[in-house]
Amino acid sequence: MFKILVELFFLAIIQAAITPFIRRLAFVLGAVDNPNIRRVNKKPMPTIGGLGIFVTFTVGVFILFRQQFPTHEIFSILLASTIIVLTGMIDDILELKPRQKMLGILLGALVIYFLAGIRMTEINVPWSSQTMQLGILSLPVTIFWILALTNAVNLIDGLDGLATGVSMISLGTMGLVAYYFIPNGQIYVPIACLMLAACLLGFLPYNFHPAQIFLGDTGALFIGFMISVFSLKGLKNITMISTIIPIVILGVPITDTVYAMLRRKLSGKPVSQADKHHLHHQLMALGLTHRQAVLVIYAISMIFSFFSMLLLVAPTWGMVPLGIALLIGLELFVETIGLLGSNRQPVLHLVKRIITHQHQDPKVEVWHLGQEKPDQLKTKEERKKENDQA
Repeated sequence: MFKILVELFFLAIIQAAITPFIRRLAFVLGAVDNPNIRRVNKKPMPTIGGLGIFVTFTVGVFILFRQQFPTHEIFSILLASTIIVLTGMIDDILELKPRQKMLGILLGALVIYFLAGIRMTEINVPWSSQTMQLGILSLPVTIFWILALTNAVNLIDGLDGLATGVSMISLGTMGLVAYYFIPNGQIYVPIACLMLAACLLGFLPYNFHPAQIFLGDTGALFIGFMISVFSLKGLKNITMISTIIPIVILGVPITDTVYAMLRRKLSGKPVSQADKHHLHHQLMALGLTHRQAVLVIYAISMIFSFFSMLLLVAPTWGMVPLGIALLIGLELFVETIGLLGSNRQPVLHLVKRIITHQHQDPKVEVWHLGQEKPDQLKTKEERKKENDQA
């Protein structure tokens, strides 16, 4: 294990060393992110930072950790990830349309399903030993899983170091969970998760605010794609609640994606239409600085990661209240920052009504000293006196 830790540290150093060269290459290729209404950067920034992560990860696979990986699977995964990286690079340089990017991700997903043989064939029913066989639904479910997670990571890549840090936390958690709960024959899954996390660790100093280089779609798509593949390969074999674990670990990008889709649908806008109301945008609108918003989301990601590990050790009877508490807390947080919109806060409004609700006796009225006493509270003598004076 010590040897693996040393090699992971060395991988982070390689990543830190190669990133300045990727930064120069981005300017040469024209992969530059110019400021616009949806961007927070105030000057042109080089992208395709993910290319360096892809190169470093590949070096780790074929040089440092070659003995840990099965040949057929790793070459298939390399082919699929190459398709993803090329799609991201083309988008960073030429700006592809959303459907064109989806096509590239779809091709990579098909390689994973048919060539690598990594697929979702069954779903474990929570709190039971039963499994539901997917049958002919295996292909669409696997494709949807890969598309959803890949795009989820891409959507949160809106602030310096945000997607990098959140993905690093998620991958680190996946690596720990996979190491302790998957069969020994699949030890390469936790190693691969920790390898990619190490690459992100080496990249983060260049990407954290103020960033010197962005991940770009090259990096965001590659990271999201690899996370989806790792979760399919390893985490699906953990326990009876294994279908929940990857979703909880990736709680931040999945939550942001789901609420973005709901927000656009409720506003009558296309689901694929970009906006500036994501989680990080809303936190900054509340007055947080760039770094503070990123650190808050890091903390939220750690909470999700801790909760995912808690699910694996908690007794069955404790999972339901834990899950309900997490969902209620998440909904309150989302409504507080206005992720769905300032006028869409059903739970907050319900809480306010419960707290402020007071039962008042309709017969009792209060008046302040110096004001005229209400008629219904005057005595007969007082009313008679007023009539006589009139």
